[in-house]
Amino acid sequence: MTEPKPRSEVENMTGYQAPLEGRRNFLRLDFNENTLGPSPKVVDALRKIPVNHIAIYPEYDGLREAVVANLQKINPGLQINSEQIGLFNGVDAAIHAIFHTYGDKGSQLLTTTPTFGYYTPCAHMQGMEVCAIPYEGENLSFPWEKIQATLTREHPKLLFICNPNNPTGTRVAANKLQTLAKAAPKTLVVVDELYEAFTGDSVLPTANFNTTPNLVILRSLAKTAGLAGLRIGFAIGNSKIIEFINRVTGPYDINSFAVTAAIAALEDQDYVDSYISEVLNAKEWITKQLVANGTRHHIDGGNYFLIWPEKEPSSIESSLRKNGILVRGMTGKPLIERSIRVSIGTTSQMKTFWQVFSTIENTSNHAVP
Repeated sequence: MTEPKPRSEVENMTGYQAPLEGRRNFLRLDFNENTLGPSPKVVDALRKIPVNHIAIYPEYDGLREAVVANLQKINPGLQINSEQIGLFNGVDAAIHAIFHTYGDKGSQLLTTTPTFGYYTPCAHMQGMEVCAIPYEGENLSFPWEKIQATLTREHPKLLFICNPNNPTGTRVAANKLQTLAKAAPKTLVVVDELYEAFTGDSVLPTANFNTTPNLVILRSLAKTAGLAGLRIGFAIGNSKIIEFINRVTGPYDINSFAVTAAIAALEDQDYVDSYISEVLNAKEWITKQLVANGTRHHIDGGNYFLIWPEKEPSSIESSLRKNGILVRGMTGKPLIERSIRVSIGTTSQMKTFWQVFSTIENTSNHAVP
């Protein structure tokens, strides 16, 4: 007997691969997570969940409103309402839902390369074609002219832009993203903003979802608020577009613990601001080390950077792991094949990384005060 055959698109695709196991008790500089954990207010809220509530299906009243209140606190004057907020089991689920909603078989996804690896398998499972345009030059600049030309010529169903881009850190100005959306009203333009808080590149403050209803923004509480383990993400856009995307999700995709934690995290913006400030200080410190030591690197947007070690990258990655530090090799990624991506945590954590990395590389560590 043979097993039932899946859809041909699934049978022929390559799934998204990530090392998900055995990461606890390490200094986690591989997945760009919050390296400290969530606000104490989040922990307190979780501890106060009544035992009998675990037996009840989750309720979402108040969560969308909490998202709106938080966004308006960060962006005074922002005009947005709860119907423009979609709730998802992490941004990965939001991405999947968008492809499930808009990914017609034979239609096209336009994106960049290298970028977040989940876009392509989501497109392939829908039977879409993928047009991935490389970043340009040593600075890994956004391929503006080629994206614009392809958008005009091909009229893709979806355009996904990670901004700042993971893993290159490349940043695109908000007005340019709005220009793309306005020029292609039949294309759903999705801006993945998981790392915008670290560099302030958001298109949200100037977005008008009435005049550009084809614009969707993705946000998460994983990278800043420290809720990666609970899976909570948001899609922000035109209320009709959000309603369409919500149709393909389950009624209880987000669990009660994530709801409780998200509301508490959104109400403690001071904690998030403090963590972001610490990461930016650490970013400044590690940049000085890289420059002083002459280490080839690329550091731009987001809470991560790329380095090109003198030794074999896989050897460096393995040696760092033996010393309790996780980083992410970029093997197979176009343009950055021999690099390693390193997440930025606190200054103390980056000092630990730099001391170990410098020793492994056998180079002088010219410390910068």
